[in-house]
Amino acid sequence: MANTLVLFDIDGTLLKVGSINRQSLIDALQKVYGTEGSAGSHDFSGQMDSVIIHEVLRYTGLDEQEIQDRFHTVKETYIDIFRKQATEKDVTLMPGVIELLEALSGNEHVTLGLLTGNFEKSGRHKLILPAINHYFPFGAFADDAWHRNDLPSIAIQRAEALLNHRFPPDKVVIIGDTEHDIACAKASGSRSLAVATGNYSYDRLERKLPDAIFPDLGDTSAVLERILTF
Repeated sequence: MANTLVLFDIDGTLLKVGSINRQSLIDALQKVYGTEGSAGSHDFSGQMDSVIIHEVLRYTGLDEQEIQDRFHTVKETYIDIFRKQATEKDVTLMPGVIELLEALSGNEHVTLGLLTGNFEKSGRHKLILPAINHYFPFGAFADDAWHRNDLPSIAIQRAEALLNHRFPPDKVVIIGDTEHDIACAKASGSRSLAVATGNYSYDRLERKLPDAIFPDLGDTSAVLERILTF
């Protein structure tokens, strides 16, 4: 059996975080820019954290240079607020996540990683709180690229460097809950496994033609079999 690289999205796929995530960003934007822009209502699903910051400030009167000049400050402020305020009670694991991660991590032919629009420090904290961070020794994050479609190649390079093993695109599986996860898999020649546990319905995801789709990750044996037979 050829080795398979499985890359997980975080929000909506592995877990959900309560309102503290959005509130942390709002607080950071207010502190650094003096406005939250549209952060209170913006759809974060499948978006890159870096892009979200620019988009929510787009119609506030700030120009792109002003936003960019303080971008590093607002990023670190958001991460700091979130890590200080988010607790275990704010995080809910999606059905079947622990069982699937245990099964995958116990398979010698599988390598696990992350592919997420989160900044690494805040994304890792979301995983630390429910004690699943240790399953993911590497990943690709919003710190690494502006476009989500650029993340698969970064994650693959890191996996190959870590293991000294080549992963052809057709042996890479990207698991996510939005059309953006499906799109980046298609763009990289990877396989997509969609899961309807986020803000996208099963039907909406199915219309984007993922290679596989499940209502959730609760049926461990079925999801595992699909991953291993791509």
